Amino acid sequence: MAQRLATEYVKTCLQLTEADMLKFFQMFVDHGVTLQVKVLENGNQEVVFQDGAGQEIVLSFEKKSGLYECTGSCRLSNTLLANLMRKAVSEFKGSAKVNRIYPSYTMVYYYERGTVVKIEEIKGQLLTIVYEHKDTIGLMQMMFQKREVEQEIEMIYDQINHLLDMRNTLQARDEHHQIDIRLNELTHRLFVLEA
Repeated sequence: MAQRLATEYVKTCLQLTEADMLKFFQMFVDHGVTLQVKVLENGNQEVVFQDGAGQEIVLSFEKKSGLYECTGSCRLSNTLLANLMRKAVSEFKGSAKVNRIYPSYTMVYYYERGTVVKIEEIKGQLLTIVYEHKDTIGLMQMMFQKREVEQEIEMIYDQINHLLDMRNTLQARDEHHQIDIRLNELTHRLFVLEA
């Protein structure tokens, strides 16, 4: 297996409550990572996470509507910090674009609400989609809720009934012929919609 050179968190976004912030910090401390928290005058916080090997992450948390929002990027060569960030994005339902950089290729992971929704492999100029989440149930529900075809079928049935009533009351042959042509068109359209 190829040795990972670095992990790059790009466009990372976490929104944490105060209780979540404490869990977030504790998760790093439990794995031997030291942290320094600098509280700024407006309530924002800047946090420096350092592992024993000298690698560090600096994250800024901006206080917005009672939540601490962290948006930013960081590049890590330490597997421990990279795995802790992955766990944090997953556990705290964050969004991120993560580049896992190897000697001859890069794997790009896209997270939405803590879940990987897409994985791409980039080798030189070649991009290959390895995985892409498809919301099959959501698509099926959306299709089920679409009633446009059913509504058109109902409308065609109403038109056919109206034309048949007209045909029964009219005596002239060319009017019958015109109505028959229109009925033929409507039944063909009905056949297409019901197929």
